[in-house]
Amino acid sequence: MPFLPIVFTLLFFLRAPASSAATDTIFAGQALGVNENLVSKNGRDTPIKNTTSLELTISHDGNLVILNRSTKSIIWSTQANITRNSTTAMLLSSGNFILVDSSNSSEVLWQSFDHPTNTLFPGAKLGWDKLTGLNRRLISWKNLNDPTTGVYCDGLDPSGLNQFLLTQLNFSIPYWSTGVWNGKYFASLPEMTASNPVFTATFVSNDQEKYSTVNVVDESMVTRNVIDVSGQRKAFILLEGSQDWTMIYAQPKLQCDVYAICGPFTICNDNALPHCNCMEGFTITSPKDWEQEDRTSGCLRNTPLDCISNKSTTHTTDKFYPVPCVQLPQKALKVEAVASASECGQVCLSNCSCTAYSFSDKKCSMWRNELLNIRALQCSGTTNSTGETLYLRVSANDFHRLRNNRKGIVIGVATGTGVSVLCLFALILLVMILRNKSKRSSHILDDVQGCNRITVFRYTDLQRATTKFTDKLGAGSFGSVFKGVLTDSTAVAVKRLDGAYQGEKQFRAEVSSIGAVRHINLVKLVGFCCEGSKRLLVYEHMPNRSLDVHLFRNNSTTLNWFVRYHIAVGVARGLAYLHESCRDCIIHCDIKPENILLDASFIPKVADFGMAKLLGRMFSRVLTTMRGTAGYLAPEWITGVAITPKVDVYSYGMVLLEIISGKRNSCAPCTSGGNLDVYFPLYAAHKLLEGEVGSLVDEMLHGDVNLDEAELACKVACWCIQDDEFDRPTMGEVVRILEGQIEIGMPPIPRLLQAMAGNSDIA
Repeated sequence: MPFLPIVFTLLFFLRAPASSAATDTIFAGQALGVNENLVSKNGRDTPIKNTTSLELTISHDGNLVILNRSTKSIIWSTQANITRNSTTAMLLSSGNFILVDSSNSSEVLWQSFDHPTNTLFPGAKLGWDKLTGLNRRLISWKNLNDPTTGVYCDGLDPSGLNQFLLTQLNFSIPYWSTGVWNGKYFASLPEMTASNPVFTATFVSNDQEKYSTVNVVDESMVTRNVIDVSGQRKAFILLEGSQDWTMIYAQPKLQCDVYAICGPFTICNDNALPHCNCMEGFTITSPKDWEQEDRTSGCLRNTPLDCISNKSTTHTTDKFYPVPCVQLPQKALKVEAVASASECGQVCLSNCSCTAYSFSDKKCSMWRNELLNIRALQCSGTTNSTGETLYLRVSANDFHRLRNNRKGIVIGVATGTGVSVLCLFALILLVMILRNKSKRSSHILDDVQGCNRITVFRYTDLQRATTKFTDKLGAGSFGSVFKGVLTDSTAVAVKRLDGAYQGEKQFRAEVSSIGAVRHINLVKLVGFCCEGSKRLLVYEHMPNRSLDVHLFRNNSTTLNWFVRYHIAVGVARGLAYLHESCRDCIIHCDIKPENILLDASFIPKVADFGMAKLLGRMFSRVLTTMRGTAGYLAPEWITGVAITPKVDVYSYGMVLLEIISGKRNSCAPCTSGGNLDVYFPLYAAHKLLEGEVGSLVDEMLHGDVNLDEAELACKVACWCIQDDEFDRPTMGEVVRILEGQIEIGMPPIPRLLQAMAGNSDIA
């Protein structure tokens, strides 16, 4: 019976009242009382706590049982094969709850580790007992608050390969695997061979058993592995003094890689929250389940198909609604000898079970009944190299309603396009007049994109403007920046992008959309160059260069506190605009002092926003090569969960601490009980709690600081770098806090950073 493992899973993490009695052992004939708790000998504050209506005891036959306290009826029993009734139950320091023979404690008659439900603790086996037929595997909870059997399973590959698979419980289709054991580690988990791994794995295969165990490198750490309701395999750590578990690992990294995570008739989008949305013409089947993160029930039609209502496939009024830019469902039925999309659609209409079709490369594909695993892809422009169009079967009523909605959007777009064309014509006319008046032998303006005044430069003109790229202003992860002067004496900064990027049409489209983003705290994009493999961006020139120059270089002018605070507010405003005020939310992903530029009046301007759109996968790859460094990257980059605007909030918090201290977080020398070079963000969090904010401020300011503002900025920074993104404020809230519109309390110390920094002893 699965009841007791669920009870133990729930009760294992409950904390004991200070006044309650505790023991690690239950003897035959003894019951666990109302105010008594079962606690392992190592004294962890993680007891199994009894309730007023249940009683945990050892029965007359030696089995461990749960009784109804009033009726004494057995609710659950271990049902172990026990020859005598002299048994003892113990909770071990590993978290394993065992039933042993009282005369021979090494003889384990039953253990909770054999029934892991959704959680695997270090030392527990995952796999098969070939003698008893026991299959130890992890099965997810139904939802966040319901521990009954869920949808997803983590277990040994039934084909015989020495690997573990993530599958749906009722389907054998694997959507992720550990890779085959190579004698040292599983092929898909190379992080276990890193210089400082958290976990190590052991794999055993013999005549009696085939299993794997995961052990923690530092035995003082409290950890657990789970198969989550999201269908992902996750690892958590309980840091000292923390009330919550912190996730340090997740596979598969992308939520939409989990099989049927959104259920039927949905579209999964890795770049949106929530990830799951109903297809057009459908509504959520169970809103209550969706609220609890269980979306596997999917969506239902708003209106039944006509072929179902009138039982006819020859005169059906059903229509097909296009769903563009998606990854098509699996298990398509290929239809031969179909010459066109319309013919493909007619074949689908002739079968009432046919719910969608696609016609691509002169091939007709159809899907029957429920549609699963439809995934939204990022497409731009008129071309689509990866996504395809799915034609979804809907009722005539839903079709006309959806088409009318789209018409309204098209009319709005057409109106805007008409205005843009007029604006473009006016600009072209103005350019022609200016050209006629100008007697310059060469010109830089080659084209104009919309009304954003984005200039398209020729590569030779930018070579001339930068004196063949000789005056280098700096270099970053994605290219170098050079100072240039245009023929009208305008100073610019030219960023030369390195590496391979998307096609010219898509690049121009992304540049145009980025150029439309204007804010006083964002660097203005003047123009670009796109010739062959050459990709260059031209920005307004910032005479006071980047923030790092003034914070970390001794030969620069020290920024006073007034300027620093206004820089902090200005950067927050710029990020809030990107996150909340643009037509599409723009996540910067690379906030650091080098990407904060200062104009002649020291007004801060965020640079390099939109690079994720311009560079695509390479952007993420370059950033994640920094994985493991305690810098500006949020924990989400390490654990592989979805990236949201809160990664910028985390990075902003790190930058804000550097603005306060005037030193790099990673090398700020702090003295703590003789321990030098304590990681500054942790040091700052402790000093904030102790009310010693003055010790955190840059000594170059010689005490000329508004301590109220300094304390507020430090609080904001420590809230921004919280482990869980849901504990961090939005950038809009950060602005209002720094402006004094919102009050905030004292933030907790970020425990994950403390673990990464080696649990430094900070006085």
